[in-house]
Amino acid sequence: MLYLYNSITRKKEKFVSLEDKKVKMYVCGITPYDTTHLGHAFTYVSFDVLFRYLKYIGYEVIYTQNVTDIDDDILRKAKEEKRNWQELGGFWTKKFLLDMKSLNVLPPTNYVKATDSIAKIVEIVKLLIDKKFAYERSGNVYFEVSKFRSYGKLSGFNKKQMLIIAKERGGNPDDPLKKDPLDFLLWQKSKKDEPFWNSPWGKGRPGWHIECSAMIKNYLGDQIDIHGGGRDLVFPHHESEIAQSERFTGKKPFVKFWLHTAMVLYQGEKMAKSLGNLVMISDLLKRNTANEIRWLLLSHRYRKPWEFEEEEFEKTKEKFSTVLKALKDVKETNKTSSLNMIKFSSIMDDDLDTPQALTFLVNLAKEILKKNSNEGNEDKTKLKFTLLKCLLVLGFKL
Repeated sequence: MLYLYNSITRKKEKFVSLEDKKVKMYVCGITPYDTTHLGHAFTYVSFDVLFRYLKYIGYEVIYTQNVTDIDDDILRKAKEEKRNWQELGGFWTKKFLLDMKSLNVLPPTNYVKATDSIAKIVEIVKLLIDKKFAYERSGNVYFEVSKFRSYGKLSGFNKKQMLIIAKERGGNPDDPLKKDPLDFLLWQKSKKDEPFWNSPWGKGRPGWHIECSAMIKNYLGDQIDIHGGGRDLVFPHHESEIAQSERFTGKKPFVKFWLHTAMVLYQGEKMAKSLGNLVMISDLLKRNTANEIRWLLLSHRYRKPWEFEEEEFEKTKEKFSTVLKALKDVKETNKTSSLNMIKFSSIMDDDLDTPQALTFLVNLAKEILKKNSNEGNEDKTKLKFTLLKCLLVLGFKL
């Protein structure tokens, strides 16, 4: 039985999908205005392992990931660099996808742009206005937070905390057009030099949160099994998604399991573009193999914060080298060590405990290496293939 830590209940829960043997999963993607760093890789490799493991245990997984290709940050960066915003977004999206491919991250079932869902966004915003959950002022449309009493149930923040964090993460609590400082934009009037789409409220563009709700509705439906992203998206992004989605669909819960990856630190602070303390995947690939980078990432629990130190690669290389030695002359067979496969699954079933899974595989490799060529040949072949199979489930390219 797979148990996952659900951010909204703050505990591990047995995973049961909404539909038998079918999982609908959505993970918030990048805003493409800069390069891919280790923090990004940690999130998308972690969800890649979840994607692979769910399929391994017999689920059909419909995995949708978005790219936020229209956003204040993209427009700001495009203006700074005097580039077309679409060209800028396209360039960095392509770079991100190449970095993910190099780390053997599987492409999601659907990889979609926010700008391809404008019609659905307008439809949803209109519906929220009609249901009296949103209001229009001077070309802007806001979601009225007071109409959703459980706003804050995901983050657990009080109003004072929410106002501080909303301001830090691109919101404007001081907007005089709002009824309440916590009300958030569903649609915003475009400035003269900004891209726009026509709507019943004039020329404008979508707010950040409504984009994901619309893409989920378009590709996965009213309710989904798993919604993932980085821990920094819990508030205001995911909190606001819950409010607007549950109001326009009328169905609860919008998401059954919320999963969030922890922050990666570097030089004592969260790795972030704004701080400039980034470790780029492209730079790491010059000194390490993709498998070694993946091993290092999976040696950390997906929901536990950790600090990157270059020296960590020394232990990573040593451990992965042991595994490769054990796999020498591995032969594909239908026979695996059922006991060891059960042990591997039981570790992964405990909220994807990849650090423990890697330790288990190193110990299995050592056991294989201890057996000489004349001792238990059939058993050794089974152990080798077991090791190989587990590594493939974790996404290593061998």
